Amino acid sequence: MATLRELKGRIGSVASSEKITGAMKMISSAKMHKAEQALKQLRPFRDQIETIIANLLSSDAVFSSPLMTARPLQNVAIVVWGSDDGLCGAYNVNIFKQLLQVLTASRQSLASDAVITVIPVGSKIAKAASKLSIPGVKVDIPSGVDSKSTDAKVRDFAWYLRDSFVSGKYDRVDMLYMSFKSISRQRVEHQQLMPVTYDAFSDTLGKAVTKPYIFEPSPEVIFTRILPMYLLAMVQDVFTENRASEQAARVMAMQSANDNAKKLRDQLNLEYNKLRQQAITTELLDILGGQVR
Repeated sequence: MATLRELKGRIGSVASSEKITGAMKMISSAKMHKAEQALKQLRPFRDQIETIIANLLSSDAVFSSPLMTARPLQNVAIVVWGSDDGLCGAYNVNIFKQLLQVLTASRQSLASDAVITVIPVGSKIAKAASKLSIPGVKVDIPSGVDSKSTDAKVRDFAWYLRDSFVSGKYDRVDMLYMSFKSISRQRVEHQQLMPVTYDAFSDTLGKAVTKPYIFEPSPEVIFTRILPMYLLAMVQDVFTENRASEQAARVMAMQSANDNAKKLRDQLNLEYNKLRQQAITTELLDILGGQVR
């Protein structure tokens, strides 16, 4: 049975843990709101690019781009985003589980000799992906890129994916990431990045208003130049959503840890008070027993 001193020490340790988790929750909440604001700032840029492309596609011009070239799927890349830091609950576990499902489905739909390359972004998901032992699946960890990469690094990574597709290194590039909905709701998304298809603009095309535009330079030149900007906007959007989702998961994990610490502290306080009352009662009985004698 624990002594009063031991219980008091445990209560102090739990109280310290409660303060730490509370502080970490506040820090993660601030980082999440910062990422959420960045996401809101990125969305108009992406929406405007999609609107321009939709207006181009709704015209009579015929467009083609190396980024839209569909080839037999011999080499497929799946870029998967995770976190570089821990203490975010089951965030990386859920992403990895979805990655396994995507790999299983892709392995069944592709030719037996096709190769799937997993490109993990974030040290935690990279560590998990490096342990994959599925036939026809290999892991390529990009250097200098992580979940906290600056805008310049994100741009370089986007251009690396573009060049890898155009050169034929990969016949298709997919993205697997955690989409940010709210602080308590994130959802794993699996999306094709390249080749770019008309279906990617189906929603925007439905809203596009056909007008007698005069294009300068030609629609083909505009389309060729703006399509890489669309890819960059997509990759930037995913990096930002990943940051927001990671911090939201960490906020919920710290909240859960804080609640558990509070419950444990209450239990220890109750046990401490019971033991203290028992000790006082024992002392009183000893005093009364001595007076009687």
